[in-house]
Amino acid sequence: MKLGDQVQSADWKTEKHVPVIECADEVKAGEVFEVKVGLGKEVAHPNTTEHHIRWIQLFFHPEGDKFSYQVGNYEFTAHGESVDGANEGPAYTHHSVTAHLIVKKPGTLYALALCNIHGLWESSKDIGLA
Repeated sequence: MKLGDQVQSADWKTEKHVPVIECADEVKAGEVFEVKVGLGKEVAHPNTTEHHIRWIQLFFHPEGDKFSYQVGNYEFTAHGESVDGANEGPAYTHHSVTAHLIVKKPGTLYALALCNIHGLWESSKDIGLA
């Protein structure tokens, strides 16, 4: 089995593990635009010591190119753990990020997220040029 065979996808409106990519459908070439990626927009994902999102990665695949480019790697390392026990800690990181990008071509954004229990999940969003 290849790693890619283990990546799951579904509709983010009904599956809490699917990353949600939010940004404009069209952007201006060479200009900064904002991209938000999170989980649990419609169905909340837990954020506990036992069940949490470890990281989100964001990629851009320019239209017509062979390869994708990683544009961000975001780790979430505080999930309520402490010496007092699970979910007793003083800090929790939330599984959402905001990135600012510049693209020169239309293409597709891809987001991967890793749940410590339920594995890898992906989603994508096409980006056009205005």
